[in-house]
Amino acid sequence: MAAPDAAASAASKKGVAPPRPSSRARDAVVFATGVAAAVLVFLGPASILVPERTGLVAFPVPGPADGPRTFYDDPDLSYALGRRVTDWDAKRAQWLRSRGLGGRNGGGPERVVMVTGSQPEPCKGAGGDHLLLRFLKNKVDYCRLHGIELLYNNALLEPSMLAFWAKIPIVRAAMLAHPEAEWVWWVDADAVLTDMDFSLPLARYRPYNLVLYGWPEEVYEKRSWVGLNAGVFLIRNCQWSLDFMDEWASMGPASPEYARWGKTLRDTLSKKSDDQSDDQSALAYLLLTNRERWGNKTYLGIDYYFQGYFAEIVGKLDAVAARYVAAERKGGSALRRRHAEREHLRYAAARNAAVRAVVPGPDGGGQSGWRRPFVTHFTGCNPCGGKRNKIYTREICEDGMRRALGFADDQVLRAYGFRHAAPLNDSVRPLPFDYPAARARNH
Repeated sequence: MAAPDAAASAASKKGVAPPRPSSRARDAVVFATGVAAAVLVFLGPASILVPERTGLVAFPVPGPADGPRTFYDDPDLSYALGRRVTDWDAKRAQWLRSRGLGGRNGGGPERVVMVTGSQPEPCKGAGGDHLLLRFLKNKVDYCRLHGIELLYNNALLEPSMLAFWAKIPIVRAAMLAHPEAEWVWWVDADAVLTDMDFSLPLARYRPYNLVLYGWPEEVYEKRSWVGLNAGVFLIRNCQWSLDFMDEWASMGPASPEYARWGKTLRDTLSKKSDDQSDDQSALAYLLLTNRERWGNKTYLGIDYYFQGYFAEIVGKLDAVAARYVAAERKGGSALRRRHAEREHLRYAAARNAAVRAVVPGPDGGGQSGWRRPFVTHFTGCNPCGGKRNKIYTREICEDGMRRALGFADDQVLRAYGFRHAAPLNDSVRPLPFDYPAARARNH
């Protein structure tokens, strides 16, 4: 796919591919369309399960009648937008110490909460609700394999913050509801985790509070509103992030200055033809106009498919899968050994090492090479609303979603002894012993 001229191509929020600077690897930016999220995982009253590299460990949780007072006992604490939270870092640190966790993250692996969701009404698009269920299953699978908690919601926490703005109230509320989490990870509803082996490289992000997919040159030099995207992001659970979310939300439809912000964004950002204040333009504006406060603590890069543009990915998935199978056939029987699902991460590390030696491309995928893409985002296909962007055919959206979901599901089904019969076939077949050294049998 040829790289379009950055000055001539402006991506819409409904799925047009963004410009790609010719001076770096070509890639594509996808755009935020997901909505709010709420709790899916319920924990028992006696303990909280905390993911560790070696499994799950429990720590005691005070009940209603015991434990010291914390920020939760403050009647002025509000989960709603417009009520600023102050001194959050100290309050959170005190809560962690009171639960025997200590430090910013208790000294263990950094805990992550994934947040995603969908609209409260049934989908208008044919088969949209079924697709949302499959998108949800994909995220449940990934989170289970990686020890990540998942929050899912279909309620608008702030009714005026519609569509792509709806993510902000729930992400903010999730920070307060999960002081044990170091990171909140927003993932749009129509994004698929297509590499079940890849783990977030959190060590890479230690100096930062916000992680985005995009190009610094496009944002800071060319002032492009399509130089980043807001469909998938990581944000640290800290005071900086709460302040950032308040600033971001102040440009949204809940603000009395919403109309003025639309004109400001149109006048400030290049190639923005409308005067709507959308979440992505507002995000680019904040980084551009206050780089010292916001930009310097934001990781902006395209070093892997933190989220990948689906139109450049789905046509390669069969060839990617074939290369992984070939690598495992050469990798020896230890790599193909059957194992319990809870041992997934150890086998994933060994598989990545074997694949890295023979399949080109970065871990997590990228425009170059043949590694599995970490996230494949179907921006513009709008499976729930039913009105896809006119630049996409029904085939590339509908078949692409099924292909990506099946590609990911095969990685999960393997621990149960099955895989799909074909890339666009929902039936499954059993795997022979020592797969993939031996071919799968027909069911």
